[in-house]
Amino acid sequence: MNKNALIVGASGITGSNLAEELIAQGWSTYGLSRNPNNNIKDLQPVQADLLRPEDLKVALADIAPTHVFITTWMRMETEAENIRVNGTMVRNLLDALSPTKSVQHVALVTGLKHYLGPFEAYAKEGFLPETPLREEQPRLEIENFYYAQEDEVYAAADRDGFTWSIHRPHTVIGKAVGNLMNLGTTLAIYASICKETGRPFRWPGSEAQWNGLSDVTDVRVLAKHLAWAATTEHASNQAFNVVNGEYFRWKWLWERLAGYFGIEAVGFDGTIHPLEAEMAQDASIWREIAERHGLVESDLNKLASPWHTDLDLGRPIEVMTDMTKSRKLGFTVYQSTEESFFDLFDQLRADRLISM
Repeated sequence: MNKNALIVGASGITGSNLAEELIAQGWSTYGLSRNPNNNIKDLQPVQADLLRPEDLKVALADIAPTHVFITTWMRMETEAENIRVNGTMVRNLLDALSPTKSVQHVALVTGLKHYLGPFEAYAKEGFLPETPLREEQPRLEIENFYYAQEDEVYAAADRDGFTWSIHRPHTVIGKAVGNLMNLGTTLAIYASICKETGRPFRWPGSEAQWNGLSDVTDVRVLAKHLAWAATTEHASNQAFNVVNGEYFRWKWLWERLAGYFGIEAVGFDGTIHPLEAEMAQDASIWREIAERHGLVESDLNKLASPWHTDLDLGRPIEVMTDMTKSRKLGFTVYQSTEESFFDLFDQLRADRLISM
């Protein structure tokens, strides 16, 4: 098979790891972003703004991708704006690629907000689904930019004749700097600050999340899942959940994360303690830590996203994701969640983003 990939959002947590996976599998791989990623060997950078159709036409004029992977989005002030902007970005991209008719498959990465609701109504009463979450569950009767992105893919597929796949990871665990949704790195930064200041590593979320079952998605599993669905005929034109393949309880994992850093773990004490408030005054502390240990990034805001971690850990229900559909079709990759976090922490230390 002739496999020429265009990864949209190649500088992000999912896109950068997907690029490494596809290149390792022998794909010719282009990475499109506003600020191209030049740190991945053999990734061919493409600079373009998805909101500027003319820029896209010029940037993509000499590229004929067979497979397109959309891993990016833009957060706006309201869900109505999220829908307008993110739907437009997908439409502009697929319109720009339409004339060549080279595209055989388009993969779109969304997430569990498909089931739990958008930012404005995330995991609120009236929008709480049954778990484990399954792909056949209907859309919520509420505006959601994930639905708008999907609809743009479906419309372009009908027009141009390519196949598609939708990928719904849970919380993605992996390395990325400047990512808007980065729970693993956020917890590593929080733990590092606790260690340096002597503060307790206190659980920030809800009782339901502390005691209930949960799962996450290692970005390496997600990358393999994207490549699998794009090249497996019987996986075409379907939506898939994608997680590590095991369940855990945060009250079990929290102690282990604290142990990695050699700090005291404090569990749920009857009150939610949002990380956004807990870390609100930590920018100057982090600059001091970075200077003292010779770290390469002293800007806390480029590493941590406490607002997103609060969304995940503050949910009023346990959240587990069913993987039966992928398993029955042949995707059998499994990942230990504890090792997902520890591998990430080891990488952050090796890259001097957190201290030893």
